[in-house]
Amino acid sequence: MKKIELNRIENLWPDIQPFLSVPHNEGEYNRLVSLLDELIDRIGEEEHHPLSSLMETLSTLIEGYEKKHLPPSQSDAISALKFLMKEHGLRQSDLVEVGSQGVVSEILSGKRKLNLRQVRRLSSRFNVSPAVFIDEVEES
Repeated sequence: MKKIELNRIENLWPDIQPFLSVPHNEGEYNRLVSLLDELIDRIGEEEHHPLSSLMETLSTLIEGYEKKHLPPSQSDAISALKFLMKEHGLRQSDLVEVGSQGVVSEILSGKRKLNLRQVRRLSSRFNVSPAVFIDEVEES
């Protein structure tokens, strides 16, 4: 890396560090989740939005924290989706925003992962943070 690039990063880092660092406590984790929620609201369905890579980076940071600090039942997207379906009295065929009943079945059985579009739609449908579904995201 060129020295000039590193100098530029060093000058910018104090301003962006709180948003691009590994969270080490619940407050830092919650800040990243809130930022991810805002990004999803702003980006919507626009897959080639300039901030899409930031959303992916935050998802990775959040996922790492959840795997390290949360019990598996709280960070397992498939279990969360099954729980939400049960709580709302839904069947696989009711999740049309995810795909066909076959697609939903493959996701619930672990044969297929959720993509970002599906995460956004499930987050909106159930009014939960997208982080609930992050550990199973697949590039769309």
